[in-house]
Amino acid sequence: MYIVFAASECAPWAKTGGLADVVSALPRTLVKLGHRVSVFIPYYRQVAKAVPDPPVALQSVTIPFPSYNRFVRILDGGVAGGVQTYFVDCPELFDRESLYATPSGDYPDNAERFGLLSRAVIEASKVLGVPDVFHVHDWQTAMLAVLLRSVYYFDPVFRHVPAVLTIHNAGYQGWFPPKTIETLLLPWDMFTLDKLEHYDTLDFLKGGIVYSDAITTVSRTYAEEIQTAEFGNGLEDIIRRRSGDLFGILNGVDYEEWNPLVDSHIAAHYSADNLAGKKECRRDLLHAFGFEDVGESTAIIGVVSRFATQKGFDFIVDIMDKLVEEDMVLVILGNGEEYYERLLVEMASRYPAKVRVQVKFDNVIAHKIEAGADIFLMPSRYEPGGLNQIYSLKYGTVPVVRATGGLEDTIDEQPFGGGNGFKFWGYSPSALMDALHRALGTFQNKDEWTRMMRRGMTQDFSWDKPAHEYVRVYERVVENRS
Repeated sequence: MYIVFAASECAPWAKTGGLADVVSALPRTLVKLGHRVSVFIPYYRQVAKAVPDPPVALQSVTIPFPSYNRFVRILDGGVAGGVQTYFVDCPELFDRESLYATPSGDYPDNAERFGLLSRAVIEASKVLGVPDVFHVHDWQTAMLAVLLRSVYYFDPVFRHVPAVLTIHNAGYQGWFPPKTIETLLLPWDMFTLDKLEHYDTLDFLKGGIVYSDAITTVSRTYAEEIQTAEFGNGLEDIIRRRSGDLFGILNGVDYEEWNPLVDSHIAAHYSADNLAGKKECRRDLLHAFGFEDVGESTAIIGVVSRFATQKGFDFIVDIMDKLVEEDMVLVILGNGEEYYERLLVEMASRYPAKVRVQVKFDNVIAHKIEAGADIFLMPSRYEPGGLNQIYSLKYGTVPVVRATGGLEDTIDEQPFGGGNGFKFWGYSPSALMDALHRALGTFQNKDEWTRMMRRGMTQDFSWDKPAHEYVRVYERVVENRS
């Protein structure tokens, strides 16, 4: 089977979150299963710095707009891990400082940018190879599914080619003014409540949900959650309408990068059979954050996250005065909302013996936290899939999480031992503090803690099982279209 991925991000070239990791790792696993895969992403400024002057695969592809045409090149990003990567080159739309926005807000022409991306992938596929299925990701390429079933409806090349949409986060939908329907040369009869219209905006993600042949999300629980008002972000009704075509497939992780046995970023290697190296990683982490004289009985709690209310930072701030009274130190890495950046730095200055914060994204430090911390904290308001809790399990760093989305599906707390982490179900600071108390109490029982570490380290969350599930979805939609 030939699968074409269309996405706005792909590691290592362009990344703001877990989407990039999925679009990088899943295709490589599909290739190992015997399939052919190509990935299309924009040729952003960041990509151009990493891959300057790649060969040209297609010199000119015409993308029409109401009163003008844009002309894009398709660049050959090469083959890695058996996966062919193509870059969509349109400098006036993609040669910018950031992927989606400036500090003052989203780029105002994002509809044109990602509408062009979707159409360019379709047009390029006519020449470079028509796939058996398109796999599109989030709102940025959801329009590809809409175009296939509208503008390209009578094109015999694509008439029977299905599209699968993966929703990585339903909170980001791509809302644009009604006139966008004309910008993208779509018919006005698609701007209705049961198609693209959503509270008098054109909603890219909604269009993808309506017109894709199947929809997947990144965990089983999140597939259930987005059918409710709490998590559906206004799309719950339309998602419930497509529930028969909705599949929750838990993200896998890349154990070639996230594995303490081979990780090049950490101070010492270790495994479930030999945990000695974790003590060295612990010392290295404390040094990286400037801590001195932290005893072995003091738990290190680690956080690697975007600073946002969605990630539960309102709770972390609320419990800080109580948490610092416990026998622990807290290390936090990340950036995000300016409010939390300032607040966390202020708290670190207030409690220098207990709390340290680095406001940045640093992949090496992220690996050091996974390897050197004892507890990993993820109190997310919602978490569609989550990857850090799975990384933590592999590194013997016991997760404390809110029971939502992929966190609910991967972390198992047992009342009398036997689990791999700790969970809280309510959404309140006291529920988080109770879970941390349970974790810190268990940490003092070294035998039980070691058993819990080893249980997590021996679990397999590789991409093999999810990739087989995606193949079954692909086969289903191809059969339905044939």
